Amino acid sequence: MELLSPAGRWEAMTAAVQNGADAVYLGCGQLNARRGAQNFTPEQMPGAVSYCHLRGVKVYLTVNTLLSDRELPQAEALLRQASGWGVDGVIVQDWGLAALARAAVPDLPLHGSTQMTVHSLAGVEEAARLGMRCVVLGRELSGEDVRYICKHSPIAIEVFAHGALCMCWSGQCAMSALIGQRSGNRGACAQPCRLPYRFDGGKQGRPLSLKDACLAEHLAELADMGVSILKLEGRMKRPEYVAVITQIYSALLRENRRPSAEEWQQLELAFSREGFTDAYWTGTPGPQMFGARPENAPDPAGLFQAAKAAYDREDMRTVPVKFLSEILPDAPSKLTAVDSDGHAVSVSGPVPEPARSRPLDAGGVKARLAKTGGTAFRVVEAQVRLADGLSLPASAVNALRRDGLEALAAARTALPERRACAAPPLPENNCAAPSAPGLTVALAAAEQLTDDLAGCGPEIVYIPLERIGDFSLEKYAGRGIEFCALMPRICTGHETAGLRSLLEKAKGAGCVSAAVQNLGQIAVAAQAGFALRGAFGLNIFNSRSLAQCKSWGLASAAVSFELRFEQIRDLKKPLPCEGIVYGRLPLMLTENCLISNAGKGCPGRKNIPTPCARVHLLTDRKGEEFPVLPVFGCRSEIQNSKVLYLADKPAYRRCGLRYANLRFTTETPEECVGIFRQYLGQDGVPPEGYTRGLFFRGVE
Repeated sequence: MELLSPAGRWEAMTAAVQNGADAVYLGCGQLNARRGAQNFTPEQMPGAVSYCHLRGVKVYLTVNTLLSDRELPQAEALLRQASGWGVDGVIVQDWGLAALARAAVPDLPLHGSTQMTVHSLAGVEEAARLGMRCVVLGRELSGEDVRYICKHSPIAIEVFAHGALCMCWSGQCAMSALIGQRSGNRGACAQPCRLPYRFDGGKQGRPLSLKDACLAEHLAELADMGVSILKLEGRMKRPEYVAVITQIYSALLRENRRPSAEEWQQLELAFSREGFTDAYWTGTPGPQMFGARPENAPDPAGLFQAAKAAYDREDMRTVPVKFLSEILPDAPSKLTAVDSDGHAVSVSGPVPEPARSRPLDAGGVKARLAKTGGTAFRVVEAQVRLADGLSLPASAVNALRRDGLEALAAARTALPERRACAAPPLPENNCAAPSAPGLTVALAAAEQLTDDLAGCGPEIVYIPLERIGDFSLEKYAGRGIEFCALMPRICTGHETAGLRSLLEKAKGAGCVSAAVQNLGQIAVAAQAGFALRGAFGLNIFNSRSLAQCKSWGLASAAVSFELRFEQIRDLKKPLPCEGIVYGRLPLMLTENCLISNAGKGCPGRKNIPTPCARVHLLTDRKGEEFPVLPVFGCRSEIQNSKVLYLADKPAYRRCGLRYANLRFTTETPEECVGIFRQYLGQDGVPPEGYTRGLFFRGVE
């Protein structure tokens, strides 16, 4: 396996390389998921790539955030620069950027970020069709899930092995964005999950703060199942932290063993939140996974000082080289340098002269060739073909060594030949929206679907796929309503059979379309015979992503609710677009069930999960109450404490949306009808304590 270490800045990169990383991942500028890290400048990047490649280390550039239309040209320029710098791959989240990269820099390898929320074989296969060479799987997957995916995957698989765990599935968190406009999808997460909360009025704790992951005990298992890349998290952490964890994991992989007691202690000292967890990997999530770190907890001074002193010398990682020198009469002196990666270079020097007093000897030549101090090389073998009675100045032998190493360094850092192509134009805005969007509704419970609601005339009614059996859709046949099965945002491999069964039931119940929420659902829903729509889980943030949705065959696509009004208005819309204009927006989707963790009687996970019915409340320090809804797979979905309300704001009717979605979660049937009528322009009382969401504010 390739050991991939974080490099939030130059010193962290040095620490990773010197301590045995096979590759590093880093950001350049602000278009990456760790905007708070120091990151690298464009001026630093050529030197950083050269430093790593000289020492046999790969470099992956992170451009793993959602991007607006205005940011795409900047991102395209960065991709072109990255290709020219010779980076070994680019890690992306945004569908539009991925499509742009394939067209503009087709030879630059693409890796799918964990922010893409790929968590099934079907998702991996679709990522491969989109040109990805590697996918970072969701950190919530079990070892059993990963083994199955690795066995059948057409591309490389990357797994997080050590570091911070988000409570929410990566790419599906809007908590930081909606509370403070700092979007986790855009590298500005404020980590509200680390704050204290109460659950259902109980004792205050930290029910969203997970311990850091540690898979150090499972490295042999990971290697056996075919994982290609092992990732260590920590671009926001100190270089000394990077040094410690990289050194330990490198040793464990190299020596094919488990960590010693001393190494465990060093891992915990470097950083932990009351220990580590491997519960996702072992398939045993629960309350034992949670932990917190005291504010201003001191760093381990002795451990970090020793680590820094070691990597600062930059002599822990050197390249083995073999020399063959030829010093023969009447011919230029010659030196050939060969490394273990197959590079071989030859340089020549002056013609030796007959010795007048003391001739050259092979031992002396070898001694001079071995003096590689201050370089990235070490001589492991030196052969000398030397004729008797010759003389060559020591300076000439030294020059041969310097020239040979410089030539070998140039060969190791040579830039690959890559194409740079013209970027395709933005998609045509050929989907003219009506003067006002048609209203659609998304329901959470069967009792919300009433004759009065149907009589309001929703164009589409979205029904949670796992609750289709609770609804009597046949009652509303012939009333011009399209019933659409809303697929779950997360459906892992072992749940796929249940998903297909539920889709068949949905078709029989009267659903004619299915709204997909992740990459792995497109083929599954299409094979089941449904017309396809795209729901908010796809994270559509720009015009090129909408074009990608059209290429998938989607009939419509929901745009991200993190976009503000002007951004939605200015999108090129190659297919009909939908936006959420009412409802509690989802903040988090958690694999670790909050309801079960609190001992609230959750029945547990099953092959075809049927979630609990009761709504629970998460309360923050300010007294704000966030409803927690059980969803497919015994997962929890945390809703915003305030309801998005735009009925009195005509702007949403003027931003080119074909559909405006009313998202009903905790509302009573009467409240659903009353809200719908307000969006039809009828009088009514707005909900208490509503919010405008991000519609006018947007996010950082």
